[in-house]
Amino acid sequence: MRVHRSGTTLAGAALAALALLVPLAASAGAAQAPGAGQTPPRGSASMGMGVLEHDGRGTAPGGASAQAVQTEGVDVSSHQGNVAWSTLWNSGVKWAYVKATEGTYYKNTYFNQQYTGSYNVGMIRGTYHFATPDTTTGAAQADYFVNNGGGWSKDGKTLPGVLDIEWNPYGATCYGKTQAGMVAWIRDFVNRYKVRTGRDAVIYTATSWWTQCTGNSSAFATTNPLWIARYASTVGELPAGWQYYTMWQYTSSGPTVGDHNHFNGDLSRVQALANG
Repeated sequence: MRVHRSGTTLAGAALAALALLVPLAASAGAAQAPGAGQTPPRGSASMGMGVLEHDGRGTAPGGASAQAVQTEGVDVSSHQGNVAWSTLWNSGVKWAYVKATEGTYYKNTYFNQQYTGSYNVGMIRGTYHFATPDTTTGAAQADYFVNNGGGWSKDGKTLPGVLDIEWNPYGATCYGKTQAGMVAWIRDFVNRYKVRTGRDAVIYTATSWWTQCTGNSSAFATTNPLWIARYASTVGELPAGWQYYTMWQYTSSGPTVGDHNHFNGDLSRVQALANG
């Protein structure tokens, strides 16, 4: 009887200890990923992360000039990890953009697999920089981008770099800048990028953010190709000055990789952009 009571006591103690561990494990898991309304960690931003929250999903009024043929592409960041490039290629994806940098403090930890992997299956690929205008100057971020994967070479397989300028996931929507101040920051970035690479950077944005934070500036429409974000059946209204888009991020829930895009033209137009 004494042995039986001892076994029962030990079993009860073990169950009690386990009961204490369960909530601790749950708490540890919760700490790994920010919940709704929490600020994400610096470096975790990715192209289009604010589109659904601010613009939603649906059919937009109006439209914009588009070619009859659209060429499928994807954009990726560290969130996608090691990407199944062969699967994407076989599904018809022919071009890709890979996040290289953010601010002057972050480099994509999966950059080599994503950038080299897309090239190895035959894709025309390029890189993008997630802008944080509240941390350093546009020129400083352009330099950081070029120095860490954002360069360009005329090899027929490398697209010009992209300035991803959109909602601030870490604070104030317009990064604490006036509309004139934002335009000046963007100009600082694209001017420095062109000095370093000889190419005009592509500007990725959403019309609603651009209108709010730049005053719907038309200052870059004649020089910088537009990559527009709109998760709908039509691209909708474009920012001022641009008569057509070059690329359109139309969904964040596509096959294999969530972010899928149309290039406004056939594969020869993608190649033309790569060749400058």
